[in-house]
Amino acid sequence: MNRTRIITAAALTLTAAGLLFAGPLNPPAGPVTSTYKTLTEVEPRIAINLTNTPGDADSLFRITQRGSYYLTGNITGVVGRHGIAIVLAGNGPSVTIDLMGYELAGVAGSLDGISVTVFSTRNVAIRNGTVRAWGGDGVDVSGSTNNLLDGLRVEGNRGRGIDAGSASTITGCTASFNTGNGIFASTGSTVTGCTASFNGAAGIFAGQACTVTACTAFENSGNGISTIDSSTVTGCTAFDNTGNGIVAGDGSTVTACTARGNAGNGIFADSGSTVTGCTARFNTGDGIVTLFGSTVTGCTSSVNTGDGIQVGNDCRVTDNTCDSNGNGSGDGAGIHATGSGNRIEGNIVTDADRGIDVDVGGNIIIRNTCTSNTINWVIAANNYYGPIINRTGVVTAAVNGSVAASTLATTDPNANFSY
Repeated sequence: MNRTRIITAAALTLTAAGLLFAGPLNPPAGPVTSTYKTLTEVEPRIAINLTNTPGDADSLFRITQRGSYYLTGNITGVVGRHGIAIVLAGNGPSVTIDLMGYELAGVAGSLDGISVTVFSTRNVAIRNGTVRAWGGDGVDVSGSTNNLLDGLRVEGNRGRGIDAGSASTITGCTASFNTGNGIFASTGSTVTGCTASFNGAAGIFAGQACTVTACTAFENSGNGISTIDSSTVTGCTAFDNTGNGIVAGDGSTVTACTARGNAGNGIFADSGSTVTGCTARFNTGDGIVTLFGSTVTGCTSSVNTGDGIQVGNDCRVTDNTCDSNGNGSGDGAGIHATGSGNRIEGNIVTDADRGIDVDVGGNIIIRNTCTSNTINWVIAANNYYGPIINRTGVVTAAVNGSVAASTLATTDPNANFSY
């Protein structure tokens, strides 16, 4: 390639580059306008500060208009004031507060960290931050309904950690070392994935028709998890609480929960409740207790100081495993029916002071097995039971093959066995 061709190629390259990066030779008519976004477009929310949300005699900051708000830094409390007050008159307006990972730190004599101060508010959302050491509640939105509380850490407040109001959703929150309840949720609320520990009352208290799922409550001075009537508790763990581990109100459902080492009962379910697939161990009271017309099925209750499972009247107690109840110096039965109308069927009861203990007549007891209890069966007069077959100490031959004769000494399908 000669020198002339090299120069021509270089010139063409520079010309092409100029065409690629040069602006239009004839700009459009009209005034020049900015192509940049406004500050509101970049951050469409409202910063919580003295300019946008000035406080008053009762609060450091005061939100009086609907909208989405956010913190730009930590807040330190003042005696006699809330940290953030939400003051919205009438139903309908919604407020969202993003704490942006910052904290609201109270002082002695302060009021609530965040508080709805006008009742009949709706649709408050608060998320992502820490609220601690306030003289009242950490977060109190009880004056509002249909709230969302997400990713909050509430600690060391002199009242409740969170008071959520009715029809609220509480997710992924932790509440610890609060003087009152860790989390308090009113009627129709949902509490999911929360942890409550070392609180001065119940770890989690939920009102009527609430759902509590995948929560943990430990070392609270009251009950671990408490609900009122018609509630559902699923996949929760309660351990080392001063009161009962889990309390469910009338007509409630408790499923796949664990209660261990509580100073009261492991699980207490009021009348008309269903307890399914739960585990209760090492509780100072009874493992599982229900009253009238309830069902306890597929549970394991063991090494409790009192009874493994105790029921009142008209209950169904089926397919449970109860081991080593009446633990230590305690006195307990594997299964204890204090009333009549119960069906006790298909349970395995071992190593208790009394295996199956039925106090009054009018119950049916079939297809259960008892072994190694101090007394296997204590059944009052006028009950109805399949034959109780004693196979204790019976020597049977080993089996090595495809067939063997029965060693049960009965063909009755409703027989109970001691062995």
